[in-house]
Amino acid sequence: MAESKIVDAKVIVACPARNFVTLKITTSDGLYGLGDGTLNGRELAVAAYLRDHVAPCLIGRDAERIEDTWQYLYRGAYWRRGPVTMAAIAAVDVALWDLKAKRAGMPLYQLLGGRCREGVTVYAHANGHSLDGLLDSVAHHIELGYKAIRVQAAVPGVPDVYGVPHGSQPYEPADSSLPREETWSTPKYMRFAPEMMEAVRARFGFDLALLHDAHHRLTPIEAAALGKSLEGYRLFWLEDATPAENQEAFRLIRQHTTTPLAVGEVFNSIFDCQRLISEQLIDYIRTSVVHAGGITHLRRIASFAGLYGVRTGCHGPTDLSPIGMGAALHFDLSIPNFGIQEHMPHAPLTDEFFPHAYTYANGMMHPGEAPGHGVEIDEAAAEKFPYKRAYLPVCRLEDGTMHNW
Repeated sequence: MAESKIVDAKVIVACPARNFVTLKITTSDGLYGLGDGTLNGRELAVAAYLRDHVAPCLIGRDAERIEDTWQYLYRGAYWRRGPVTMAAIAAVDVALWDLKAKRAGMPLYQLLGGRCREGVTVYAHANGHSLDGLLDSVAHHIELGYKAIRVQAAVPGVPDVYGVPHGSQPYEPADSSLPREETWSTPKYMRFAPEMMEAVRARFGFDLALLHDAHHRLTPIEAAALGKSLEGYRLFWLEDATPAENQEAFRLIRQHTTTPLAVGEVFNSIFDCQRLISEQLIDYIRTSVVHAGGITHLRRIASFAGLYGVRTGCHGPTDLSPIGMGAALHFDLSIPNFGIQEHMPHAPLTDEFFPHAYTYANGMMHPGEAPGHGVEIDEAAAEKFPYKRAYLPVCRLEDGTMHNW
């Protein structure tokens, strides 16, 4: 087979309902592949890294050599890892996998070894400004067919809570041209969380898979106490209980609770979770295709996790484009130690801008049978949706101390 040379690498930044960074790689035989490089609140940093530092290195390279290109971009930069670098590498990697599968005339999951299951179990987000509002939201998502639901509700006495929208609009944290400041109280949250879980279980029983995100807010001993207090409610997982830069912290949590633990949406490489996995300090690793170097590197993480009985639970919010979701679904379908996939439906405008083959039905998603990852882009419409600066919030304790958002 003749080599397929890369002849163009185009970075597309657009805001169809929110900001996305897309990489389009075109080859000498006229095919193209698409990759997602979105980094919420830092999109232009990745766009510049791609446009100014990565794209020039791609021209003339053989598009078939995916692993070699990954190593070239990772090792060759010298300054390794970090969210900007790894999101840029992910954009290239996913675009090249898309190209290879299109050239083979098959959906990407077939190129990754074929499916390990009939579909991808996903979980939805339910939230409310009160317990009654949360319960109504859970009921609504059950009606939509979800069998697994993450629950977040406003904490009495805390003005802003992660996962709860402002007003009646869908939850979108990056909603301000400068960082909005939120106030947090761990004691109030710790008192409220068991009450919230009790209300959900009392109404919906124990057949529903129930998840909850502490969003890095707790110290290790606080996380241990929370996990212990929630054991009777049989959570599917407690997510991001404490910042994971200190992987050793999870050993303390493990000593005190049997509540399953999930972490990793802010991880960028296998080294961020090496100890967590090898010492079985977590149950689910939540690294994403986009933020952990693409399908090539995420497969390494999943294979390593599988040795220790750790399953995947890939990050899948609306700040990753449908390209990121499509790639994740092909990955999910193809690995043996899949756990669950996060699913936040995109805005209608986003779905129009990124037409896709993946579908949702009855609590599961499927990536579809289109060649490649099955997601396209309305490139002609990009200029209609220029970039809009949008930051994630920051968080302070009630006394004004900066805290983890």
